[in-house]
Amino acid sequence: MIAAHYRRVRTIAVFILAASAGGASGRAQGVRDPRASVVDVAACQARLRTTNDPLLIEAKRAVPPLAGLPFVPPPGGRMIIPRHYLSGSSGPTNPEEGAATRPYGAFERRITTGAALFLATGSHADSAATLDQLDAWARAGALLAYSREESQQAWFQVEWTLCSAAITDSVIVNDPKLDPAEQREVAAWLVAVCDRALGFERSTDTGNNHLYWRALASMAVGVTASDDGLFRRAVSVYRRAIDEIDERGALPNEMARHENAIHYQGFALQPLVTLAEFAARQGVDLYSYSNARGRTIRDAILFFGRAVDDPGLVRPYTSDPQSTTFSPGDFAPIAFYCSRFGTEGMPPSILAALRHPVETSRIGYTTLMAAR
Repeated sequence: MIAAHYRRVRTIAVFILAASAGGASGRAQGVRDPRASVVDVAACQARLRTTNDPLLIEAKRAVPPLAGLPFVPPPGGRMIIPRHYLSGSSGPTNPEEGAATRPYGAFERRITTGAALFLATGSHADSAATLDQLDAWARAGALLAYSREESQQAWFQVEWTLCSAAITDSVIVNDPKLDPAEQREVAAWLVAVCDRALGFERSTDTGNNHLYWRALASMAVGVTASDDGLFRRAVSVYRRAIDEIDERGALPNEMARHENAIHYQGFALQPLVTLAEFAARQGVDLYSYSNARGRTIRDAILFFGRAVDDPGLVRPYTSDPQSTTFSPGDFAPIAFYCSRFGTEGMPPSILAALRHPVETSRIGYTTLMAAR
């Protein structure tokens, strides 16, 4: 039993809380529906079951069968992951880090695929197999045996894999046929992993994409665990991020990443947009939250897309020639925004990316998840 690994014990609620949800002010909000994932699962399944939309049909076909993705055993021992960059926070990357993180990527890919198949087909076999995969890692106490001091990169990997696991769980928990005992164990494990990751934060840390990824994990875990504290913490971090958006729409902490400034603007948007979508499902409107300069998440999205189209836009922040290699997954969560608000005014790079299915293993198959 993994309870011995837990830093503290929490009660996992099994009924919907009656807590009221506030607006973008960030006050008085809480979890009102622990089964309200980042996506309305029942509505999404109905839409995907009958869709004639060529993009959604293509997206359904792009999801591989779960049988083709081998079960991923939980890694043993302590998490020791080499740093991503060979030196500092930019420049050449470390090939040893890629090798060390391979099982975490395979785990993320398998569970987000299972969630996508459950959305696309309603298959209990796929949701049950996905829960079994999550439970294997829960029973092993995965993502708990590390420390920030010992391996900061392990801490970063935990936040990403936790997002993948918590978002997946928030989707498949809507299958009433799942084993409730197994689901409770997974839910308790997710809370423990989240608690440990948050416990390494320091007041002197720079608010950047890592803080946002941990906030998304807090939001996803907080919803399924009916934990108002985690939910409110995520909202607070989101507001802090929006408060930092400058007049152009840039996130200053990401602009400091030299040749990867544009990349990190987009990377920071991935958890922020997804967090706003989660909050909307709980009746909390973060999309409209604006800072003292009148900027919202939309401005940051527009700046990212425009900078992809014209890298010269980041010259006020850095003289380094920009990396211009982007994958469809870099745009994946923007599918949530465009599904909700439309594509009018979106830069060509975003429009081009969203004409085809997009996904990222840390969040899921967002073209399918954003289907309305």
